[in-house]
Amino acid sequence: MLLTITTTARPATDLGYLLVKHPGRVQAFEQSFGTAHVFYPEAGEDRCTAALLLDVDPIKLAKTRKTPDISLGQYVNDRAYAASSLLASAMADVFRTAMRGHSAGRPELAATPIPLRITLPALPCRGGPEVAAGLFEPLGWSVDARPVPLDERFPAWGDSRYVTLTLEGELTLSAALNQVYVLLPVLDDSKHYWIAADEVDKLIRAGEGWLAAHPARERITRRYLANRRGLVRTALTRLADADGSSDDALDPHPIDEEPSAAEPGAPGEAAAPPVPLAERRVEAVLDALRAEQAATVIDLGCGSGRLLSRLLQEPHVRSVAGTDVSARAMAAARRRLDPLRLPLAVRDRIDLFGAALTYADERFRGYDAAVLMEVIEHVDVPRLPAVEHVVFGDAVPRVVIVTTPNAEYNVRYEGLTGHRHPDHRFEWTREEFGAWTARVADAYGYRVRHVPVGDDDPEVGAPTQMGVFTR
Repeated sequence: MLLTITTTARPATDLGYLLVKHPGRVQAFEQSFGTAHVFYPEAGEDRCTAALLLDVDPIKLAKTRKTPDISLGQYVNDRAYAASSLLASAMADVFRTAMRGHSAGRPELAATPIPLRITLPALPCRGGPEVAAGLFEPLGWSVDARPVPLDERFPAWGDSRYVTLTLEGELTLSAALNQVYVLLPVLDDSKHYWIAADEVDKLIRAGEGWLAAHPARERITRRYLANRRGLVRTALTRLADADGSSDDALDPHPIDEEPSAAEPGAPGEAAAPPVPLAERRVEAVLDALRAEQAATVIDLGCGSGRLLSRLLQEPHVRSVAGTDVSARAMAAARRRLDPLRLPLAVRDRIDLFGAALTYADERFRGYDAAVLMEVIEHVDVPRLPAVEHVVFGDAVPRVVIVTTPNAEYNVRYEGLTGHRHPDHRFEWTREEFGAWTARVADAYGYRVRHVPVGDDDPEVGAPTQMGVFTR
């Protein structure tokens, strides 16, 4: 099976620095199921192509199975030729550094979007070309998915379940590789190994920065985790936390699950789905703002802008601002709040700008309320005092609302062994959060009350904890 990556960013041979693979060499990497080869069919200043060729050994692959298969199917199959989880596993091994976004030789280039063309000549695609387009196009790719005929000599036989996939777009190489890594087994709807609890961590890590906001994230999550309900539920909750938003972006018609059955005693009526934690968090913040009669609100660390969109629907809120240190997050927020689609009266109520919470900024001042929803846990602990000063000491809003995960609740998430998101620098227990809020309130002249968000477990508390500071 073959994957090619082409760029025209000059000098194009810098692709070698990003992949940490020299264009002048052919390299081989042994896998448990075969050998992965990396080589460059072309390497010039204007255009460079890297190829990953995976040579699968059916005997080795059969030996990796814990359960013996006495049929010939373990030796006669498409696994040696069609891109699948085998290729994804090889990518994670061979391009590990590139997928993490690291490059010792070209660190600035690793963080820069470059023109890319990725080609997979034979890709199993359950659902056909439309599914491939639906998964990659929301990520900014131009998608060409052409079905492979069963036999070109007999057109009447129709198409096979394979497509030739070509993706073109301008992304960072790490984002592109991680997207392909996740979506290969999703399109194939199969994996060559047993799905264990650590697969959730792999998905969250590889999906960072794009999966939480993907309109088909539920479909992707279910297929990636082979419909294991406990793992899927945990992954979707963690993705919602990463998005800092409601789950209204979830695909309302997941292709891998039948509609829910009717509850006993309610013939013909399906049970109402539980309200996602992220939605309950947004509602808790809005309730607090209503109670405090905050007419002007700034969302510090606004992410993709979901809270902002909800604030604009609040009749008592006259003006809204959103800021984030991430340029990618601000671009997503601007797309969500495209001024061309907003009425003039609403357009005048919103202000978006990029900024870091560790530096005082006059644009933070003058608001009734500031919201830090799932933000502080992304701040390095030594830099927390700077954030405290900027928000409570310099901006000095009348109301500050802070939400953060309750670390004690993590035991309720199946398969979770660390933090809920790989970018979290810490997660506090209720006692730790209480101590922090009390110290900050006392230092800056605020009172604080605590509000549990989500189902309040009698043993470990609610999954989210919220502090409402008032002057």
